[in-house]
Amino acid sequence: MKTKIAVIICLLLPFLFGCGSEQPAHDEGKFRVMCTTGIVADLVRMVGGSSVEVGALMGPGVDPHLYKATSGDLAKLREADLVVYNGLHLEGKLSDVLSGLADRQAVIALADGIPKDALLVVDDHSGVNDPHIWFDVSLWSQAAAFVGETLSSHLPGQEDSIRLRVAAVQDSLLDLHDWVMKKVQEIPDSQRVMITAHDAFGYFGRAYNIEVRGLQGISTVAEFGVGDLAALVDFISTRKINAVFLEHSVSRQALEAVVEGCAKRGHTVSIGGTLYSDALGDIESGASTYPAMIRSNVNTIIDALKPHSHE
Repeated sequence: MKTKIAVIICLLLPFLFGCGSEQPAHDEGKFRVMCTTGIVADLVRMVGGSSVEVGALMGPGVDPHLYKATSGDLAKLREADLVVYNGLHLEGKLSDVLSGLADRQAVIALADGIPKDALLVVDDHSGVNDPHIWFDVSLWSQAAAFVGETLSSHLPGQEDSIRLRVAAVQDSLLDLHDWVMKKVQEIPDSQRVMITAHDAFGYFGRAYNIEVRGLQGISTVAEFGVGDLAALVDFISTRKINAVFLEHSVSRQALEAVVEGCAKRGHTVSIGGTLYSDALGDIESGASTYPAMIRSNVNTIIDALKPHSHE
């Protein structure tokens, strides 16, 4: 009898507390949205508020360029009422899976909410666009409006509340955009150069008037060669750049080779800190939300490039 009771309890617990799982039971009264990255998920949470249940396939520190979907991921995507991803091939091999899902359920790419003429083209011949749109906070504000329009079309009766949240989110993001603009001005023009592991900060550079260089291309899938390394070492040494930046979701070995190469050229360059590029940080990092991640990055950049700055 005790065994039967235990079995019944365990069968009921998933509906109450989630038996044998760290994941909470789904709230059947909420609209379920599954996102690819934590950055995308954070935007959807801000816009959707308490009316949506939001999940992310990729956790803190996960590189979306290299991510491979599991069978469990596919199940989560199929169970969602809406799937939201970044687009522009940020999600690498997962992009084909997401395109296939669009034939059977609601799927949107945030990049589709950004005007085409605002997208950076990294290869004129192939027309490849830079996917790291969130690093221009004003563009990410436009993505918020796109999320709001999509959620409103799926949640009848909640259009007004969603519209109010979109307005609040956009106001907050545009304030953040202005803050970044002012902070970057603290760096002297001659030192306003960011060197990172891969070329993830093109939108940041364009929006906030800072030159950016990456050892790898826009995707960490692309491998750098000896020529790429030598060219970057020459650039840093010639310009007398003082710091380079690691990325939280990318191996540090490549930039350590750059530092070593500069030393052989007689120029000392330091590691200026670690930036969050393609993923948010964990809850203890101070960069677990999109606004916090942007502020963390900017403060790290300022501390490294502004003379005698200890903010």
